[in-house]
Amino acid sequence: MSKPNPSEPLTYRDAGVDIDAGDQLVENIKPFAKRTLREGVLAGIGGFGAMFEISRNYREPVLVSGTDGVGTKLKLAFQLNRHDAIGTDLVAMSVNDILTSGAEPLFFLDYYACGRLDVATATEVIKGVAAGCEQAGCALIGGETAEMPGMYPADEYDLAGFAVGIVEKSEIIDGALIAEGDVLLGLASNGAHSNGYSLIRKIIDVKRVDLSAQLAGQPLSDLILAPTRIYVKPVLKLIKSVNVKGLAHITGGGLIENIPRVLPKGLAAHVERGTWTIPPLFTWLKQQGNVTDREMHRVFNCGIGMVIIVSPAEAATAEALLTEAGETVWRIGAVRRRRGSGPQTIIT
Repeated sequence: MSKPNPSEPLTYRDAGVDIDAGDQLVENIKPFAKRTLREGVLAGIGGFGAMFEISRNYREPVLVSGTDGVGTKLKLAFQLNRHDAIGTDLVAMSVNDILTSGAEPLFFLDYYACGRLDVATATEVIKGVAAGCEQAGCALIGGETAEMPGMYPADEYDLAGFAVGIVEKSEIIDGALIAEGDVLLGLASNGAHSNGYSLIRKIIDVKRVDLSAQLAGQPLSDLILAPTRIYVKPVLKLIKSVNVKGLAHITGGGLIENIPRVLPKGLAAHVERGTWTIPPLFTWLKQQGNVTDREMHRVFNCGIGMVIIVSPAEAATAEALLTEAGETVWRIGAVRRRRGSGPQTIIT
């Protein structure tokens, strides 16, 4: 390979950054972003700053924001060269988080960073982001694509996402009204969502797993890369009809650590085994990794992606409305008095 002539003029492309590729990506994703537009968007993709106007229908609007990534699930996306759903994961992690306050997601921004921009791959990722925004009813209003030579391995990238939602101040769900005897409703997950993937990858590596192998009639790769379920529309619809006292998004920390985040002092969540269907993926992970029950419940969602807390009087109505909206829902336990300094989540 010949050395560059030091007297020749250098360009940004010589340094590893292709401005034309970035411009092409923007043009590629504009049709997908356009499908997510909603009332309130004043300026979106293409400008220096996105603009969103808050509806005057709110008396005391409170903005709720959240940011997240998809963790080492990305490593499996790289390994399998499958990038279409990882963008949906990105949206889901943030919009499901802000949903727990009763907030309706308004808009979303993404950050895509790489060493060298592969327009086709980036387009697949952002298509997934747009699909997630459609599911959540929020606008993909802007983002950033950063091409940084030398910062990332070849053919790899990193993702972060930012969601902003809105809720009436008097309607914020903060768990303050949760009382002893309230019912825990669990909404089915789509798989591991975007948590626990460092352990999943460790199990795959130690056991030398063939990801094309079948599990429950599907390739393992499909089960492991299934996108995070987005609960926004059915839960927002439920809130209009039922007094939802608390919402817990089951992410890192699993059932054990996430439910207590919404419980008032002195209360604990009693979760009953066998009240919901454990997806085959989790049974397989437990067996392959010889993972203890406690570790499973502390790392993975184990089939429950969102927990909804309602009074016993409204539990049946909530179940019916969620089922009608297409969710699989189970009564997985109840809120009880906490015993001294004992655990806030008890799984029996």
